[in-house]
Amino acid sequence: MKIGIYGYGNLGRGVEYALRQNEDMELFGIFTRRNPETVKPVFESTKVYSAADITKYKENIDVLILCGGSATDLPEMTPALARDFNVIDSFDTHADIPKHFAAVDAAAKDGKNIAVISVGWDPGMFSLNRLYANAILPDGKDYTFWGKGVSQGHSDAIRRIEGVADARQYTCPVESALESVRNGENPELTTREKHTRLCYVVAKEGADKAKIEQEIKTMPKYFSDYDTTVNFITQEELDKNHTGIPHGGFVIRTGKTGENNSSSHVIEYSLKLDSNPEFTASVLVAYARAAYRMHMRGDVGCKTVFDIAPADLSIKSHEQIIAEML
Repeated sequence: MKIGIYGYGNLGRGVEYALRQNEDMELFGIFTRRNPETVKPVFESTKVYSAADITKYKENIDVLILCGGSATDLPEMTPALARDFNVIDSFDTHADIPKHFAAVDAAAKDGKNIAVISVGWDPGMFSLNRLYANAILPDGKDYTFWGKGVSQGHSDAIRRIEGVADARQYTCPVESALESVRNGENPELTTREKHTRLCYVVAKEGADKAKIEQEIKTMPKYFSDYDTTVNFITQEELDKNHTGIPHGGFVIRTGKTGENNSSSHVIEYSLKLDSNPEFTASVLVAYARAAYRMHMRGDVGCKTVFDIAPADLSIKSHEQIIAEML
């Protein structure tokens, strides 16, 4: 199947790497809103095109993987492109997913295409584990902890603030809260009690740092509900100490079963990632395979990880996965 990459930052590079590990896929090319001549892909053989020319290649691309940011790119980008292509995105603003789903669903159905949104590890793999655990332990509680790690979406949101040259944002779980959950204490935790946010910001020369800090700490859906620390550092410090993009986290459900709820259970799924974008890219590529297969069966509209059969993700045949993995 022919895959296109739309947008080329850390996530786009991750997709370029991931496609080399999937022998049933071939990268058609990268589509960028920058001057294509200024974009240097990982592999010399990768072709780079202008995003303005994307519709010229409708017949050449089976699935288009969208690598924009959730703050401003994907809410416009995904519905617009779903009319002409099968698309995958990693939209991760949890509170806005229903609104995003509705817009993308209408566009994809209009174009008779498949669009899979909010693919990654959270939302994505963590979402699946929350659903499975809820179905298995209906009498219980859910807990999700992220980090410590760099959030691409939150870092991107900071970089879009006027006066910011560069930034990294770390999401950090509150260790005492995490241990309380693992111990089966079933604490009632507010958003603020579960995580803190740690920001390292490079301000442009002459920028109002107090204003930048205030904008970060009051940004709705991103920082306003958390204890947030903002540290201003130089570009050199950022490049030396914060170039990696690690992340990870835990999905935990505690529950009771049996007579008088006498038996306690803890389900925990965890990830420890050296590279957030490379792992997210690998999830996107697997779901691109599923989108292609669903499209070939005549399915249309917007889908999430909840709507896609696990077998559609694997390059292996149905017989193989039954024999090797069941």
